[in-house]
Amino acid sequence: MKKVFRILGVVVLVAIFGGTLFFLYNKSKKKTDFFENKKPFYSDVVMKTVATGSVVPRFEIEIVPQVSGIIDELYVVAGDKITKGQVVARIKIIPDMVTLNSAETRVNRAKINFEDAQIDYDRQQKLFDKEVISYEEFKSAKVAYDSSKEELTAAENNLELIKNGVTKKAETATNTLVRSTINGMVLDVPVEEGNSVIQANTFNAGTTIASVADMGDMIFEGNVDETEVGKIREGMPIEMEIGAIDEEKFAAVLEYISPKGVEENGAIQFEIKANVKLKEGQFIRAGYSANANIVLERKENVMVIPEGLLQFENDSSFVEVNTGTNEEPNYEKRFVHTGLSDGINIEITEGLKVEDSVKGEKIDPKKVQEAQANNG
Repeated sequence: MKKVFRILGVVVLVAIFGGTLFFLYNKSKKKTDFFENKKPFYSDVVMKTVATGSVVPRFEIEIVPQVSGIIDELYVVAGDKITKGQVVARIKIIPDMVTLNSAETRVNRAKINFEDAQIDYDRQQKLFDKEVISYEEFKSAKVAYDSSKEELTAAENNLELIKNGVTKKAETATNTLVRSTINGMVLDVPVEEGNSVIQANTFNAGTTIASVADMGDMIFEGNVDETEVGKIREGMPIEMEIGAIDEEKFAAVLEYISPKGVEENGAIQFEIKANVKLKEGQFIRAGYSANANIVLERKENVMVIPEGLLQFENDSSFVEVNTGTNEEPNYEKRFVHTGLSDGINIEITEGLKVEDSVKGEKIDPKKVQEAQANNG
């Protein structure tokens, strides 16, 4: 029995030793790596630069009053479409007491002068009718009478203007009615009825009653980095994307590039403007943020590969081409000449053929085994 146990012990030790050697051998054995092979293909390559900015009306006008006072009535709200000359608001004038007192005094003096001139005129008229005085004497009295009458009318009109901003003879031509100066849409009405407003003058821009803009004439205003500004020029087509309108893209044409850059966050930015081509029925709200894709260069139907497949050595670029099979790959280095890139695909001008298989990303061995099992 002891002999049997010895033999079993030796067998177990040999089995353990052999298993250990087999495990170490398998562990040290180099596993075959598998890579995804990709073929060149034909596609369009478009190189773009992106400018960030917003869409605004080309002309946005601020309507300001020509007289100071209080908003008596507002006739528009934001979003209304209005025409040139349409009344936006009515202003009630609150006259200055010193000016009002002077105007009233002027009226009283004008009345006294007019009454005196009228008495003299009536007396001279009777004497002239009786041929007691000459025409020259009568004419002097008439001129004095007409002058005093005009002065009284002017003084009364001045008083009416100070009180109400309008004369009785010209009620339609009044500064108390604030009118739009263009056709367009009301974008904002920053005042309310009862607010005090001041008139536009040499020293003050005046209180804005409403902002009006032509929403059919929109432009894109944005900034381009100094590294890209040298590649663009006026007249270039732009494809504009608006964040708030995902399903639609808008065409535009670059029409202005600022000759002077401005530093923003450590980088020099140049302002650009582009004319937005709106289709019939399209409407863009003012102030939408947008990205403008400016096409710098375009090539159609050229052979390309994903740019991530390129490798670099010194000043040259190369790819690894599989000259073997998928089961037993054999990769060789092949230098290539490249052309235009859009950041995703890059044009290959020399060094590859469409039937070549280019080494791509490494494949997980588990996925390879699963694929082989499914094919088996």
